[in-house]
Amino acid sequence: MKNIKLTFLFVLLSCVCFAQGNIKQQANAVLKQQVLTEAAWAMKQSPVTVTAESSPRSAGGKHDFFSEADYFWPNPANPDGPYINRDGETNPNNFVAHRKAMIRFSQIIGALASAYQLTGDEKYVKQSLVHLKAWFVDPATLMNPNLSFAQAVKGSSTGRSWGIIDTIHFMEVAQGVLVMQKAKSFDQQSLKSIKQWFADYILWLDTSKNGVAEKLSKNNHSACWVMQVASFAKLCNDQPMLDSLRLRYKNVLLPLQMAIDGSFPLELARTKAYGYSIFNLDAMTMICQILSTPKDNLWKFETADGKSIYKGITYLYPFVADKNKWTLKPDVMYWENWPVAQPFLLFGANTYQNQSWFNTWKSLDLKPTVEEVIRNVPIRHPLIWL
Repeated sequence: MKNIKLTFLFVLLSCVCFAQGNIKQQANAVLKQQVLTEAAWAMKQSPVTVTAESSPRSAGGKHDFFSEADYFWPNPANPDGPYINRDGETNPNNFVAHRKAMIRFSQIIGALASAYQLTGDEKYVKQSLVHLKAWFVDPATLMNPNLSFAQAVKGSSTGRSWGIIDTIHFMEVAQGVLVMQKAKSFDQQSLKSIKQWFADYILWLDTSKNGVAEKLSKNNHSACWVMQVASFAKLCNDQPMLDSLRLRYKNVLLPLQMAIDGSFPLELARTKAYGYSIFNLDAMTMICQILSTPKDNLWKFETADGKSIYKGITYLYPFVADKNKWTLKPDVMYWENWPVAQPFLLFGANTYQNQSWFNTWKSLDLKPTVEEVIRNVPIRHPLIWL
């Protein structure tokens, strides 16, 4: 009887491992040509960092990242005065050149790292280093490791904590380095300098006034703080930080942000409830993907009252598979552009061996082109994360 039980357990575990491998293989098959096409584009690109363009409204210097808050507009009653908030409505005239450069950088490194992972060709590593050195090493073009001047508001703030969400687009850069760091072409001095940049940025995120405020925020911003710091800390092998982030997910993020039914009430209260619900679930999912270990598997974690990432995915999935089932008002902007191939679908499918979630993922837009969508989907090269 004991031998029969052991045999059954072995077969069960084998099936689970095969299923996970099968989802990965399917994802590789779906994305391979897209990855190679993107990498061919990336091989032809020259670096563009924050020093390439500046705004006279920035209180920072040439090497400081600067952006303006998306939802702030001129006040009709006082056109030359401080901008006012219009939640969910993006002002197209605000300065976003640095954010666009950062997103482009993440697209380049994500594509090159993905192609290297698929082919083993070191030409992709060599091209990545040109961009990585420009952003993190070269004194003439590097970005300072802080976001002190992000999401400024004309007339009232030179930079706000909310702006820290902009560097979610460094996550695929950090993961790309993690994937490529053992390549022969990746010189160790550059690797050391890049990791030091991220270590300095982690320190700023965890100790500065704006960084701490973002960490302590209540909604998707705090989830994105944990998500990106987890990505950077993993690159730097900062185990104390990684341990603290796991605890924060289990004791703060999940219990305080998720309702018993698996929804995120703070996101449902927004004027873009659908988009923000998807965005926050993607962030929570990536936290589980990045931070889980065999000894501390966040994918399996459940609060005393039953909240879990699995419940979050099962709550939102029907509304993503069929948007017509959504019961709240349509989002005030970009309603027609969601959903796309959301990370929570793929990583959830891979973890829980759910073919339906995977099939929905591959049926959606795998390469969105709308800027607002790209801004809110930080994981666009999932193969380097699987």
